[in-house]
Amino acid sequence: MQRPLNIADRLLTSAELVPHQRAVVFPEGRDEANRVAYTQLTFAQLDHEADCIARGLISMGVQPGDRLAMFVPPSLESIALTFGMFRSGAVCTMIDPGMGRANVFRCLDQCDPSGFIAIPIVQFIRRLKFRRFANARINVVVGPKKRRFGCPSYVELVQAGANASIKLPQTRSTDPAAIIFTSGSTGPPKGVAYEHGMFDGQVDLIRDRFGIQPGEVDLPGFPLFALFNVAMQVTTIIPDMDPTRPASVNPVRILEAINNHGVTQAFGSPALWNTVGRYCQEHGVQLPTLRRILSAGAPVPNHVLRRMIAALPDSADIFTPYGATECLPVAAIGGRQVLSETADRTASGAGTCVGTVFEKIQVRIVEVTFDPIADIADAIECPPGEIGEIVVKGPVATREYFRSPDGTALAKMSEGDGFWHRMGDTGYLDDSHRLWFCGRKAHIVFTPAGPLFSVRCEAIFNQHHHIYRCALVGMGDRGSQTPAIVAEPEPGRFPESETDMTQLRNELLDLGAANDLTKGISRILFHRSLPVDTRHNVKINREALSDWACRQ
Repeated sequence: MQRPLNIADRLLTSAELVPHQRAVVFPEGRDEANRVAYTQLTFAQLDHEADCIARGLISMGVQPGDRLAMFVPPSLESIALTFGMFRSGAVCTMIDPGMGRANVFRCLDQCDPSGFIAIPIVQFIRRLKFRRFANARINVVVGPKKRRFGCPSYVELVQAGANASIKLPQTRSTDPAAIIFTSGSTGPPKGVAYEHGMFDGQVDLIRDRFGIQPGEVDLPGFPLFALFNVAMQVTTIIPDMDPTRPASVNPVRILEAINNHGVTQAFGSPALWNTVGRYCQEHGVQLPTLRRILSAGAPVPNHVLRRMIAALPDSADIFTPYGATECLPVAAIGGRQVLSETADRTASGAGTCVGTVFEKIQVRIVEVTFDPIADIADAIECPPGEIGEIVVKGPVATREYFRSPDGTALAKMSEGDGFWHRMGDTGYLDDSHRLWFCGRKAHIVFTPAGPLFSVRCEAIFNQHHHIYRCALVGMGDRGSQTPAIVAEPEPGRFPESETDMTQLRNELLDLGAANDLTKGISRILFHRSLPVDTRHNVKINREALSDWACRQ
């Protein structure tokens, strides 16, 4: 029998333990002296507001399991709404607006929401396309103080809940809590079904692995991490940035927030820390209050690790947790350990070490196949050191994709009453049982001489000091593909003449020829800015690049 559990209970616990501690702080604007003006909610205030939202939603007709699509930028309201939805029994449906109009509508069609909790422009579009969203009966507009587009405002929702004596539902650990859509970096975005118990497990694993203490202050460059903070009695400082464009972050604003609030932890994409790290190096900036930085979404380049570690106190580190929307976290390693123990191996083509596996998480490496595997017993396990497909099992692994039985069949393998999740990544375990990442399974280039793994090959060419990043792509049919490297030079280093282009190409070919992994790669192309995902601005869209390379 599943235990009673609602992830919003964590907020209630925080409110009881530290009622007057700041829970969420938001940069509201600037005064005439360009000083930042902040608004905030304490844990007691946030808990009360979330409670009012839950009761307000129920008074509007929300039933347990109703899917509510939320389109609200990071703010005091977005965090209160998320916990209010959890507490009401509704399923918070999160779709990244940065994934593009077509993908957003595709995701909405798939989840068929019971309503929209959204800013005015989204509510306007909902009204405009009312036939498409005929089942969206529960809608709240966030921003205006009064009713607009035929739906109550956020303020009216809170007021209605404050005046309602409604019993809140009791959810269980396996009840649905959220649908979070993947970034779509290797195909159409998929809705990942989260349960209350999975969120609960994530909080414990992250807190215990990194030693996060109550009373710390976090700057989350990825909005979802703010939910973990609330559950750990950690203050969230919402950064002054566009969360859909971390690569374009203003480093001055990030450093300002860290210094204004004595931030002890910060989370962000490698693209964000690349920008901030370059600024810190150029201006000699130190970050004495930080105890740890977390960076995820893709492998963190060694040059990013070096720059950020140089700005941190000796006791602090930048950690690179590995996982996916479908299973997070899986493994982690500190940047100092990377630079001292694994960076040289990565540069020679060993892959990226993502560290040791989290407690309660199991990892196996099985032979690569693109077909469904019904049971883990049917998978062929690889010996230590051999590259295969990474599969995981644990309390934070999601059971299914929402309304996608084919996708679920490709990604899940049963084992008795439990299941394993196929990460879609390739890698191996070394003699120290550390996990190494070698690239996405979808990005393997199958040449006549054998398979080439993206992350292993790219690292060899990334050693050139004029190259920012590069991507391995394959041209042709699987099994007879011709490999090519598409390189993006550092800013200001793009070869503008044929002579410069030939010279840089030859230098890269020499690097490749010196390594057995890449000596068969004879095609080098240059690109001014590699296409990347919208969520982290760092996952290279190799499928699009492959098409581009063929046209060249």
